[in-house]
Amino acid sequence: MSRPVSRVLTLLELLQSGGVRTVAELADRLGVGERTVRRYVDHLVDLDVPVESVRGRYGGYRLAPGHRMPPLMLTDDEALAVLLGLVAGRRTGITAAAGTAGETAAAKVRRVLPERLRHRLDAVLDSLTFTTAPAGSAAPEAAVLLPVADAVRHHRPLAIRYTGGSSGSSERTVYPYGLVAHAGRWYVTGRDLSVGADRTFRLDRIHGARVLPGTFEPPPGPGPAERVLAALATAPYRHEVTVRVRGTAEEIRARLPRSVAVVAAADDEGDGEGEGWCRVEIRAERLDWLPGLLASLDRPFAVERPDELRGLVADLAGRLMDAARGTAPPRG
Repeated sequence: MSRPVSRVLTLLELLQSGGVRTVAELADRLGVGERTVRRYVDHLVDLDVPVESVRGRYGGYRLAPGHRMPPLMLTDDEALAVLLGLVAGRRTGITAAAGTAGETAAAKVRRVLPERLRHRLDAVLDSLTFTTAPAGSAAPEAAVLLPVADAVRHHRPLAIRYTGGSSGSSERTVYPYGLVAHAGRWYVTGRDLSVGADRTFRLDRIHGARVLPGTFEPPPGPGPAERVLAALATAPYRHEVTVRVRGTAEEIRARLPRSVAVVAAADDEGDGEGEGWCRVEIRAERLDWLPGLLASLDRPFAVERPDELRGLVADLAGRLMDAARGTAPPRG
């Protein structure tokens, strides 16, 4: 690569780091005169790179938003961060890119890397393993995510077409409070004006989103993440479980995620022994996993409902006693 071309690319890299760069600073970094810096800027402009001139005492040059993305100049650390972010986002389901957009973006980054760096990054990606299974694909479409985010940021009403689990497709008008990413899915929480109540919507079930005129004032209280976790914990399931557990709400919440259980101090929390009780509410399709969960709390507890859960807890206790005594259960 000839020296002037190399310096023009270095200039582009300096401008891409953000902010306004003075002519004197750029001349010093490139080892050329200020007049040459201006000529290099003209070269970038001829290539449709949106370089903007800033006047004034602290003026100079900066990159302005353009109609297309200019060539990116990435350092080794930046290239690694981009590729690892794309891989991790695809594995966890957090990448907001439908279809193969994440894969094609990674391929484009790799294709323009120097061979030396590409081989080193391939070594990292080929040797990397994850301790969890890949998340299911629930990435929202950009045509949905972008207007939802715009409505959240500017506190504007949002019209959506939503397909619920069993209610079919319907048109909703929502005051969106916030976007939340949880367990590989994207959610928007807000006021559903059609029912006059707060609701949580999965973005992968929204098939059309349009920002409406007007504004609204978000209500005080829990933040969007807390609202989504509470909605997941109280969603309708086959079984409604209530258990009293001895300990503070903070201690119990440390063992039970907010998306699984609602924890609150019991009305009669004082028991004369210096430690109170909390009421834990859990919604579940099955009960078989709850005895082990309650045992893992390592705290006294009492099942209030349903009665079926008491029997499952007793069965687990019996099996644990047999295991402690070293006796094998009878063969059926």
